[in-house]
Amino acid sequence: MQYEQVYSFLISKLEKELPAYLSYHNVGHTSNVIAAAEQLGAMENISGDDLILLKTAALFHDAGFLQQAEGHEEISCRLAKEYLPAYDYSPARIEQICQAIMATRLPQTPVDHLGKILADADLFYLGKQGYATHAENLFQEFKNTGVIQTETEWLVKQVEFLSGHNYFTLSARKLLDGEKQKALAELKSKAEAALIPRHENRPMRMLEDILLTVFGVTIAGIALKLFLVPNHFFDGGVTGISLLIHEIYDFNLGLAILLLNLPLIAISYFTIGKRFAFRTLISVILLGVCLLLIPNYALTADKLLICIFGGVFLGIGIGLIMRAGAALDGIEVLALYTLKRTSFTISEIILGINIVIFTIAGFRFGIETALYSILTYFTATRCIDYVVEGLQAFTGVTIVSSKSEVIKYQLVNKLGRGITVYKGERGFLPGKYEISNDCDIIFTIITRLELRKLKNLVYEVDPDAFVFANTIKEASGGIIKRRQAH
Repeated sequence: MQYEQVYSFLISKLEKELPAYLSYHNVGHTSNVIAAAEQLGAMENISGDDLILLKTAALFHDAGFLQQAEGHEEISCRLAKEYLPAYDYSPARIEQICQAIMATRLPQTPVDHLGKILADADLFYLGKQGYATHAENLFQEFKNTGVIQTETEWLVKQVEFLSGHNYFTLSARKLLDGEKQKALAELKSKAEAALIPRHENRPMRMLEDILLTVFGVTIAGIALKLFLVPNHFFDGGVTGISLLIHEIYDFNLGLAILLLNLPLIAISYFTIGKRFAFRTLISVILLGVCLLLIPNYALTADKLLICIFGGVFLGIGIGLIMRAGAALDGIEVLALYTLKRTSFTISEIILGINIVIFTIAGFRFGIETALYSILTYFTATRCIDYVVEGLQAFTGVTIVSSKSEVIKYQLVNKLGRGITVYKGERGFLPGKYEISNDCDIIFTIITRLELRKLKNLVYEVDPDAFVFANTIKEASGGIIKRRQAH
C-alpha cells in the first residue's frame, strides 16, 4: 500500500478543487484528522497495515466534499474505490477503509475498532483547546451553505451536539472529555445569556403586571368584603377554607388567607419557580391589606345576586392576578404537588378538597348556604377561565416556526417541558401556493400558569411564529414537569 503517494495525490487535489466557502471541511481539517488518527491509533495500539488503513481512511473521509456536502461519505467511499487500486490497495482493504469512513457519518455508528478511532479523530477538536476557532470556521461554513442563520441558533446547535456526544475509544475519553466538558459549560452559559427573554424585565411589562396585581387584588377584596363575608357565603380552595375559619372561629380573614397560602407558596418556589412564588406572596399580602381597608358591608341581601356577582368579581380578580404571573389561591399548587404522590388527576384532587369545604359549610351553616356557595365557586371558576382566555389545568400548545431548533431548546431547557415534534410543511399562502418549506411542528402540554411564559419564550425567538393553544381536560403520563413556570 503506497500511502505516501496517494497522500500527495489527494492532498494536492483537495487544495486545488475544494470550494473556497468550505472554511471548515478543507485541507486543514483533513490534515488535523490524520494527525488525530495517528495519535489515537498509537494510544490504542494500532500499528503496521492497520495504521496505514486508518490514515488512508482519514485522508479520504471528507473527499466527497469535492462534489457535494450532502452524502459526502458515500462519495468519499466511491472516490476511494476509484483511486486506491492504483496505489496497491486490495479490494478487501478498500472495504475496510470505506467502513471506517462511513463511521464518521452523523450520527456516528462505528462497527469496528478502526471506525471508532476515526470517528473520534473526526471530532477530536471537541475536546481540544482552540475549540472556539474550529467552531467559528464551521459556523461560517454553515452560514455560507444556509444550514445555520444566526449565532443564537448556532449556540443551541453546539450545546445540543456536545451534550449528546460521547467518544467511542477509552483513549479519546481520557484525553478529551475534560476539555469538552469545559467547552460545553461555556457554551451553555452563552446560550442561556442569549436566550433570556429580555422583554420580561422591561419597565412597561413590569408596570403592567403591577397594575394587574393591584387591580385584581382590589376586585377580589370587594367580592369578599361586600358580597361573600357579610352574607356568610363561601368559595372553594384556600379562600374557602379561610372563610370557614373566619366564620367558625372569628379569625381575621386576611391573616387566615396569608397563613394558609404560605406553605403552598413555599412549595410553588420549588415546583413552579421563584418568580411565581414571590409574586404570589406579594399578591396575598396585598389582599390582606385590602381586606383590612374595605369595610364589611353587604351590598345586597339577594342570595342569587350574591353568589353570581360575588363569584364574578372574585373570578375577575383572581384571573387578573394570574395574568400578571401569580396566583391568589394556592389550591392548584397543592394539587400539582399532590399529583406527583398520588394516582389522582388534578381535577380530582381539587374536587375532593372542595367537596370537604362545602360539606363542612353545609353541616355548619345549612345546605342552602352550601349550595349557593357551590354556585359562587362555579361562577368564579368560569370568570377565571374567561379572564385568562379559556385556560384550563392543562393546555396543549402547537408551535409552527422557521426557527424551531431554538424554540425546541427553549421549551426543553428553559421551560422544563417535554415536547413532541411532527414533520410538516409551512407556506401555501394565498397567491404563493406553490411555495412551501419543510418544518418541525412542535407540540407540548403546559399548565395554564405557564402559557404567558411560553409565549414570551417563543416570540422572543420568532415574533412571526404561529402559536395556538387548545384545552386539555386531563393529561397523564409522559413528562409533565412543573419547574420554572414563571
